[in-house]
Amino acid sequence: MSEAERRSIEADEARVAREGDRWRARSRRIRFYRRVLPVLILVVAGAALTWTVFRTVMSGVERRASQSQEIRLDNPMFHGQDAQGRAFLVGAQGAIRDPNTGHFRLVGPVLRLNLGGRKVTQMTADGGTYDEGQRKVIIGPNVRISDGGSGFTLTTPEAVVDTRTGVVTGTKGVQGTGPLGTINASSYAIHDQGERVVFQGAGDNKVRGVINPSGSEG
Repeated sequence: MSEAERRSIEADEARVAREGDRWRARSRRIRFYRRVLPVLILVVAGAALTWTVFRTVMSGVERRASQSQEIRLDNPMFHGQDAQGRAFLVGAQGAIRDPNTGHFRLVGPVLRLNLGGRKVTQMTADGGTYDEGQRKVIIGPNVRISDGGSGFTLTTPEAVVDTRTGVVTGTKGVQGTGPLGTINASSYAIHDQGERVVFQGAGDNKVRGVINPSGSEG
């Protein structure tokens, strides 16, 4: 055997040995992953399931605790007076007092201003909120404001009533109908228990009205 052939054989044996070492190392890694990965998957799945169950239970506890602190009233009536001594009444089909804010969430609210006077402004809506501390009522949607003296009726998405001053305002659009005609505006403000109503436009939405002459004659 020549020296070149001997070196070639030794090189082949060394290459075979290296490949064998790589194969054994790869085999050990595969065996390791086969043992560890299933355990790791079970741990992750168990943690996810435990967290889901924990959050579900805690949400139920928190919801029951919150509900237990709520005060529910059927057909409540809140009476008060504004700064000028004029009476107002805030009624509703139902009211729920939020324990965190102290506000009353109103269902089917009815507001009447200037009770006992010659004119009564009445407001109804689907829902609302009564902040007794700030003496403010926000009602909506489907607000309907009617004035018994003039026969004018306003419909608007929202009305804000300051029970200290008796001023009613809204900035989400308003439509009015009455004996004198109709009017559309972007916002409104009702002062002096309906004696004075201010309509305003915004941008391209101007105040628009139609006068009914026959109605004005009546």
